[in-house]
Amino acid sequence: MVYISSWQKFQEAAESLYTKSPTKTRYCVKWRSSEGKLVLKITDDESCIKFKTHSSVFLNRFESLNLSLMQKMSNIRQLPPSASAPASAPRTATASPMPAAKQEAPQSSIVPAVGGPAGGGVKKKKGKKRK
Repeated sequence: MVYISSWQKFQEAAESLYTKSPTKTRYCVKWRSSEGKLVLKITDDESCIKFKTHSSVFLNRFESLNLSLMQKMSNIRQLPPSASAPASAPRTATASPMPAAKQEAPQSSIVPAVGGPAGGGVKKKKGKKRK
């Protein structure tokens, strides 16, 4: 097992390891709160790379690595934000099934009050005392 000290090198090595053998690669995240340490490990049973840090600066980088690996693992390609879909493109499953007239109508964000305890629990009835 090799600890890589540079985040950039770890991220590149992790992504290349996954692309080399996607069916065998495992990714493990460990957080040790007592030590305040984050340990990331990725392996394909032939090579294993690890990264550890005590710094909270790496949390955003960690999230971006997770997002990148999850997109690769789910086989979804993300379109660049500047690219727009053509107007004649077919509707996808993510499009709303409601007609356009109903989509434009604003929906009320007021939630009606429901009677009962403020904690959301069920109020129990008090029973008779038994002798």
